Amino acid sequence: MEAGFKELYDKFAHRVAWIDGNVVPGAFQMNTAWYSKVPERDPIFVEHVHDDADELIGFIGSDPENPTDLGGEIEFTIDGEAHLITKSSIIFAPAGIVHNPMRILRVDRPIFHFSVVTTHLYDGSGTYK
Repeated sequence: MEAGFKELYDKFAHRVAWIDGNVVPGAFQMNTAWYSKVPERDPIFVEHVHDDADELIGFIGSDPENPTDLGGEIEFTIDGEAHLITKSSIIFAPAGIVHNPMRILRVDRPIFHFSVVTTHLYDGSGTYK
């Protein structure tokens, strides 16, 4: 992970839980967090590819009366095509597909985020161990 990224991340996101092969041997990587504001850097996550692992990326709204409303806007690019996300969504990025950049454009209320990478250790940079 790039130098200083954790400090930047902690200003707009609150990690809930993380698991990978370092936490439980044999487990794949999963990260969960709440996004609470627009980050200082745009885009926050840069384009990358996982050559040998699939990824699921989720954004879930926090309004229990309208759970499909994201409560913000996120621009997510997959295979070179940018998509504006305003509803609770799950994105599938198969191994070998370029994805990101990701831009958090607006946060009206907290957005629950998760990512699952089907490899045991993932450092956040698109590389594997």
